[in-house]
Amino acid sequence: MKRLLATTALVSLGALVSMPAFAQDAAADQGNDDGIGEIVVTAQKRAENIQDVPIAISAVGSQFLESRGITSIDGLGSVSPNVKIERTPSNKTAAQISIRGSVTINPAITWEPAVGLYLDGVYVAKVQGSIFDIADLERVEVLRGPQGTLYGRNALAGAINLVSRKPSGELRASAEVTYGNYDYWRAKAVLDLPAAGPLSVKLSGQLTKRDGMVKITPNPYPAAFLAKPNSLTSINDIDGQSFMAQVRLKPEGPLTLDYAFDYSRNKQRPDFAQLYSVLPNNPASTNDLWTDPALLQAIAPLGLYASKTRQSTGSVDASPNYEYSRSMGHALTATLDLDTVTIKSITSYRKLKWEDSIDLDGSPLDVATTKRLTDFRAFSQELQASGAAMDDKLKYVVGAFYYDEKAETLGPQRFFGFLNQLALPGATVLQSDYGGHTKAFAVFSQIDYKLADPLTLTLGGRYTHEKKDIRRFFGVGSPTVPLFNLNYGGVPDATFNKFTPAVTLAYEATPDVNVYARWARGYKSGGFNGETDVSALIGSPFSCSTAPGKASELCNPYRPELVDSYEMGVKAKLADGKVILNLAGFWDEHKDIQLSVFTAKGAAASEVRNAAAARIRGLELETVLRPVPSLTINGSLAVLEAKYKSYLDGGVDVSNNRAFPHTPKFTASMGVNWDVISGDWGKFSLIGDLNHVSKYYTFPYALVGDPYTTQVAGNTQSKGRTMINLRAALADLSVGGAKLDVSAWVKNLTKQANAQNFIDFGPGFGGLTLAYFPDPRTYGLTVGVKF
Repeated sequence: MKRLLATTALVSLGALVSMPAFAQDAAADQGNDDGIGEIVVTAQKRAENIQDVPIAISAVGSQFLESRGITSIDGLGSVSPNVKIERTPSNKTAAQISIRGSVTINPAITWEPAVGLYLDGVYVAKVQGSIFDIADLERVEVLRGPQGTLYGRNALAGAINLVSRKPSGELRASAEVTYGNYDYWRAKAVLDLPAAGPLSVKLSGQLTKRDGMVKITPNPYPAAFLAKPNSLTSINDIDGQSFMAQVRLKPEGPLTLDYAFDYSRNKQRPDFAQLYSVLPNNPASTNDLWTDPALLQAIAPLGLYASKTRQSTGSVDASPNYEYSRSMGHALTATLDLDTVTIKSITSYRKLKWEDSIDLDGSPLDVATTKRLTDFRAFSQELQASGAAMDDKLKYVVGAFYYDEKAETLGPQRFFGFLNQLALPGATVLQSDYGGHTKAFAVFSQIDYKLADPLTLTLGGRYTHEKKDIRRFFGVGSPTVPLFNLNYGGVPDATFNKFTPAVTLAYEATPDVNVYARWARGYKSGGFNGETDVSALIGSPFSCSTAPGKASELCNPYRPELVDSYEMGVKAKLADGKVILNLAGFWDEHKDIQLSVFTAKGAAASEVRNAAAARIRGLELETVLRPVPSLTINGSLAVLEAKYKSYLDGGVDVSNNRAFPHTPKFTASMGVNWDVISGDWGKFSLIGDLNHVSKYYTFPYALVGDPYTTQVAGNTQSKGRTMINLRAALADLSVGGAKLDVSAWVKNLTKQANAQNFIDFGPGFGGLTLAYFPDPRTYGLTVGVKF
């Protein structure tokens, strides 16, 4: 704690020399040449100045997003302190979003995220398919800390709101083309049509393609392996397209109808699963792998392909390698603005088809190949009523929410297929399928009451009821021989009921300084371990009264995760509006933490365990500086300290010997936007961003242990990274009746190459560990035109 307080002092001293990203948009949108203007957010279901919202929130607007080329959430990792966004291993369309140390590691479709993701008020429920492009974003809001009252279940760590620009009813058009190394190109277009009576329409879309960043070469050690050649020439490419159509109907009177259809499709090669390490032979080990001479001899050369530095070339086996994601959504928002109350209805239907096929050994040897074939659909309906009373002394939001989803994943897997070529036993073909239904209903309310002129009390609460079921199939061989088949209704449904309250006290010390204290309870849904190992059940009739060991998880679902969060913060606007300084400190008490533990027993799978209770505390600083109208600087610094209070493994408390995943102690970012010269002809700007993440573990494994018997956290620890992105831009050049923008950019200037994610198969697979690296340095040119 002393170290935490010392760091706080350093943060405070450094606050006057850095500043946050939303300032660029605020200054531009408000036309304020002397200071930083307002940015308006809807984080609490109503429009408010971000500095008046008594929670930890960051926001970036369209100018910031466009100047950085950000169109999806995987580009947002540097906009908010204590927020870390990674791609899940081998995938470019599934995100691991960590806020304040809470994260869902595995993208299994039946698992719930720790961070709520919303597109125009519609809940995007799953990790799979969570990275998708929106060509015309108005702003992004990142809320840190539990947001259960207004955002519901699975906003335990926070929420991210993606807000698209709505039809304006005025003619506006823009087009943009980008070209970069690795034959990268992106085309983006927006067309906002003039109103036809009460009807307005806006269309936007984007196409993106890039060659693979890792070249696939023939097997460099043909004498070591009998490997079938792969026809791929590269891997880790991009091929995506997205489209959004928006229609606004605003007849005479208080009613506004907004309909939106969004579509996103990616069909590409996955991130390269680079072989990071394997365990050397250990004759003293009791592990079966190390005592089978034939298998040991066959797998020993695998180490020839292992490397702990990022490789630009690699070899894979002949299995298909691809990632496919197609998501679409329909949303209808009806808003009725009456004199004293605003009533809103948000109706949505979302559908996802997501597949991947991955060579999970980083070599031309057929050791491990897995597929996930997912179908998902969800319907949601939300009703809200908001308004004010008692001469605005009381403001309120009340509402109800209904949600219904169906999720299914088919999981063909193959392990040690190369043994067939060597005429050795042990090759395994598996079919591991799971699915589930979820129905949830909630009612919620939040009331802000002004106790006195500078003092406001906020009381909120949400009651959630949800029900889940499970399907599990496990088979072996080709054709598949069913070994275990649990249909829907085979075990009792899991039912969860939870009330999540929140209390906030806000004090307006001056018109430019606000102080707040907040307590909130967060809730992450419980559920079934769809991937759980069922090998103990094979060959005997299944019933919940006789289910042994881990397989009893099919009858006894894991419990919801809860957090009690205590937070204090200060939001200040200083130096005649030229400086914004926001500071937040939090202390979170977690109970029944849902820890994801990867296992390679029977089939490649992860298990959720309610193994731990923990304390997570930290400090967050955001600051904005605009000393002169031409210069905007933004910065943030965060400190995070996570400690298990208990961690039960086999009935033994091992809390002092377990790692906390995805919790870097320090994160920092800084950005500069300098308008070097401007005039009637346009302007020339230089933009730079720096983002630092300190070292972090990626799995909750043992800190100390024998790697021949257990997974050790240090084997999958990232060393962290410091990324630098630069851009030089000519903007607002008059060409006929249009405005032309031209910019040159570079990302990852210093070629940061520390691994950012891993998969550790454990001693049962010879300690086979895969690493995933950030993209190498990329650069290019962007040309855009606006009418």
